[in-house]
Amino acid sequence: MSTGDVPVGKTGPIRVLVVDDHEPWRRFVTTSLQSDGNFVVLGEASDGLEAVQMVKQLQPDLVLLDIGLPRLNGIEAARQIAQLSPQSKILFVSENRSHDIAEAALGTRASGYLVKSDAGSELLPALRAVLQGKRFISASLAGQFLLTAVCTWIAMLTSWIL
Repeated sequence: MSTGDVPVGKTGPIRVLVVDDHEPWRRFVTTSLQSDGNFVVLGEASDGLEAVQMVKQLQPDLVLLDIGLPRLNGIEAARQIAQLSPQSKILFVSENRSHDIAEAALGTRASGYLVKSDAGSELLPALRAVLQGKRFISASLAGQFLLTAVCTWIAMLTSWIL
């Protein structure tokens, strides 16, 4: 990520909280972010309640959040995080490919949804998009969202014509 990718008004590294119950995944993400001078990982959380508490204390710029978390799932954690730290951007990073789950996750004020298996090629583009105030959806899910939008549009058009 180059300096030009840092959000307007932001100076210094992007402060990140990594939340996932799988320690090797947290380590991978943390190592990836720390190798890029634009990020500093403030901490890691392994469950939803811990994530909410850490956000309240640390007020990160960005929260990378899994969905399937113990004690408090990621979707509910995101709702609480949005209340406690409205300036914190949320990017879901999950192995769940369900359109309904992704839609529910994005309905929490999250800025994006990245499928873990796509992270090798999409993690940095997802971070760039979210930090620039854009919405990001993994390529492996984007087709499902497009199909749903087209079907909804056709149904509305059909009801309007009839």
